[in-house]
Amino acid sequence: MTVVRLGYVAMSMELQNASPSQTMTYAQFQKIRDREAAIRKLERIAISNLENTLRLLRHNAFSEIHFYRLTSRLIPLANHEELLDWDYMKPLKDNLREVGEFAAKNRIRMDFHPDHFVVINSDKKEVLKNSIKTLRLHYLLLKGMGIDPVHRCVLHVGGNYKETDKSLERFVENWMVVPSSIQKMIMLENDDTSFTVDDTLYLCEKIGIPLVFDYHHHLAHHQNENWQKNWERIVATWKDSPLPIKMHISSPKSEQEFRHHSDYIDVEMFFRFLNEIRGTVPQIDCMIEAKMKDQALFALMEDVKKRSDVEIIDGSSFRLI
Repeated sequence: MTVVRLGYVAMSMELQNASPSQTMTYAQFQKIRDREAAIRKLERIAISNLENTLRLLRHNAFSEIHFYRLTSRLIPLANHEELLDWDYMKPLKDNLREVGEFAAKNRIRMDFHPDHFVVINSDKKEVLKNSIKTLRLHYLLLKGMGIDPVHRCVLHVGGNYKETDKSLERFVENWMVVPSSIQKMIMLENDDTSFTVDDTLYLCEKIGIPLVFDYHHHLAHHQNENWQKNWERIVATWKDSPLPIKMHISSPKSEQEFRHHSDYIDVEMFFRFLNEIRGTVPQIDCMIEAKMKDQALFALMEDVKKRSDVEIIDGSSFRLI
């Protein structure tokens, strides 16, 4: 039997004033004449973001949610070229440790999905350099939380540049300059416009990293509609991971806007996938990418509870029977 655990992304629709993504633009930073005072303000914002992250984790623990995606915007302007002398990790040490300890105590799996400007297969050296710098920030955050960084960052393959094969090979070439500690963090996800499951699986097998299967993306963009023929290969990319296999789930906003994410999850669409993989893995962690965040998770669980082919475990987990 397969255990299914649900998670959600970054923000809660239930908690008030709990954004972990509060920010400051560089233009706002420059308006503060005293540079040290401006840096202290950045640090206060980052600390507030981590305090709100802890609030979200407490909410998750109370709601029996064991899977959560951290926002990549915890520290505003962390890698800005005019702030390279700022040791942003030092003032956050205690807050990061507290977040990590709470997650560990409550067995909450946490990971990141860095923004779209992190492009490893870029043909521009500066973009690759900045991408590695951003990934290093994620590595430092995970280490600061006391979390093993292995397989904690999901990325898209990157730009297609209208040359799929060359773009895939450029990823492999650029991968060689990515530090090994950062390589170990990364998982790749198939996307809805550029790189299919087949493309992404080729890369994952070649460089030895896990593939995070996005079912909605596959339905929107595929070479071979029958994803099931690749399922065993997808599962095999996780064979050396310390974590259970994970996937992304979302539902189309409409037939006309199929690629756009809906507010909630279509339970029938979700179970069309689950019924195909039932019994093939002991556990699968499913990250909900829906606009209503944790409310989408709660609504999906209410739909799941009405089914006769599951056994409910807790507030976010169930067993396929």
